[in-house]
Amino acid sequence: MDRLHVIFVVLLVTPSLSGCIGPEDNRIKIEEPTPFDFAVPIPGTTFYHYANSMSALNATFDDFTGTNVPLFAKGTYYSMGITTFEPTLGVTSSGALYMTAWNQGQNGATAIVKCTGIREMTNISEYLCEDVGPPTVPNSNDPYLYVDLWTDRLMKFDMHALAGMTVEYSDNDGGTWQTSAPTSGVYTPQDHQTIASVPSPPDWVGPLLYDTVWVYCINTGAQGPIGSQCESSFDGGDTWDGQVPGHPASSQCAGLTGHLVGANDGYIYRGNPSCGGPAAYRSSDGGRTWTEHTISTITGTATHEISLATDEESNVHAFWIGEDKLPYYSYSMDNANTWSEALMGAPPGVTGTGFPTVAAGAAGRVVVGYIGQSGNGSWNGYMSLMTDAFNVNPLITTVAVNAPDDPLDITEDCGYRRCGGFGDFIDLVIDLDGRPWIALANNPANEVGIFGTLSEGPTLRGDLQPLIPILEGGSVTLS
Repeated sequence: MDRLHVIFVVLLVTPSLSGCIGPEDNRIKIEEPTPFDFAVPIPGTTFYHYANSMSALNATFDDFTGTNVPLFAKGTYYSMGITTFEPTLGVTSSGALYMTAWNQGQNGATAIVKCTGIREMTNISEYLCEDVGPPTVPNSNDPYLYVDLWTDRLMKFDMHALAGMTVEYSDNDGGTWQTSAPTSGVYTPQDHQTIASVPSPPDWVGPLLYDTVWVYCINTGAQGPIGSQCESSFDGGDTWDGQVPGHPASSQCAGLTGHLVGANDGYIYRGNPSCGGPAAYRSSDGGRTWTEHTISTITGTATHEISLATDEESNVHAFWIGEDKLPYYSYSMDNANTWSEALMGAPPGVTGTGFPTVAAGAAGRVVVGYIGQSGNGSWNGYMSLMTDAFNVNPLITTVAVNAPDDPLDITEDCGYRRCGGFGDFIDLVIDLDGRPWIALANNPANEVGIFGTLSEGPTLRGDLQPLIPILEGGSVTLS
């Protein structure tokens, strides 16, 4: 083939190859948006995940419908300025926060610390905490604080050196207190007492002299026929009806019972580790009699704390630490008769947990609280929120309320025993705006009591929407 013909052939072939050897495709690839594309990056202390520590960030998002959707969330805390022990917590309709402070009040009494201004402040120094507890009531071994959710009455339950019990209450945010006569209970060696209220019980027969029935229960430390004991008041805490067994006649085979919680439908509940697994005790007659309802037979329990809560539609929510030291959650929609399959709710990286507590707002909107270890020996305060707990695959939003360099404890086994200001338990409530608040202690900072919460996040009451952001606190508030 002569030279002219070779050139002609090359010219014919070249255009067909140009697409293969041409310049690279420089077109910009547009990433599809995801539900996690918030206005700011996700904090390192916030985790979006499913059950069993499975991250949700790379999910297909098929489950993100209705209220089962992610909203930006970030945790923080605010110090109340003084030491706490086994902190209990209350929030009144005014928005004031309350926490107990053992032996820190006037004349050595138990302090009831009232904190205001946190939601409104524009400078971190603008919120105020002060002791508003009754100054004439002696310090008690285990002070317990509760806000009557239906009347807004602030309730204080005291155990005085294993010698007796008293109940005080305030109807004006701790401005003044009414000291009732001592409770009539016979069994006074006790621990781990609890008090709560409930509207008219469905099986109570008799006059009600107050809008709610009050019930307290104590743990006598004895098994069998004595076990836990409960007492009821039908006049707002002024008089009490005498102690009765706080457990079913056929049961009471395990440990301390948990804290009381009342439901809108008049049932009242408390948790128990029980023999067959975590269980709920239920009363339909204002604490006079009780039935037992097993929650799960799969996980076992690592501690005596089985925490229960009820939402606005009287569904029951349970939270506990399993034998594997991980947190488990279950719910009941039929007054504790049957329960959902237990869900392991720890976020990725959390290897051990303790001190479980739970609160619920609108139906299916739940927050659980605990302290957790992430493998570095330090313990952090966590809240895990579900905006649709009844979903087949609920999204869990978990926040740590403290920064990694500000742990709440650095003892290796803190979550598995009595530990510093945590004592035996912590507490959790949801205010009327739908913002959760958890009562914790910062043990390295001399066991000072702290209110953990969301600076941003989803509301747990009313229509699902972002909470109004509040100024972040943290370690700066310790001073």
